[in-house]
Amino acid sequence: MLKEFVEKKHFKFAKEAKDWQEAIRMSCEPLEADGTVEANYKEDIIACVEKYGPYIVIMPDVAMPHSQEGAVGVNKTAISFMKLDKPVSFDPEDAEKDARLFFTLASCNPDQHLSNMMRLSEMLMNEDVVAALLEANTETDLLEIEKKYLG
Repeated sequence: MLKEFVEKKHFKFAKEAKDWQEAIRMSCEPLEADGTVEANYKEDIIACVEKYGPYIVIMPDVAMPHSQEGAVGVNKTAISFMKLDKPVSFDPEDAEKDARLFFTLASCNPDQHLSNMMRLSEMLMNEDVVAALLEANTETDLLEIEKKYLG
């Protein structure tokens, strides 16, 4: 899966984002760059988080931005990866809702989307992979993690 992020250029490394909204916008950039999603998609995700709360933070340090409501402007089913050096807070009163790793989901094919979600869940259940991703800074690091833990 990490190799796919590199091959498709669906990854981004950044120092920080000023807030969670900016982090979501930044996490969508690799998907926008190749036409996987339209520019409106990031705002749809932000609107969903504002409406439903930080449901996208699935575990400490890990967010899975996606739209809940029949996303318009999704042209392909894909996932992109973004790592921030400095966490962003989705809930100032709950440090467990801070995130540094973003796996942004775009879905227009339910079967492919389900397969992506299962592969991503399996990967995130491996604590060594999550720890290594928190230290990753380059696409080479992603490929090394794939080879070491997932190959």
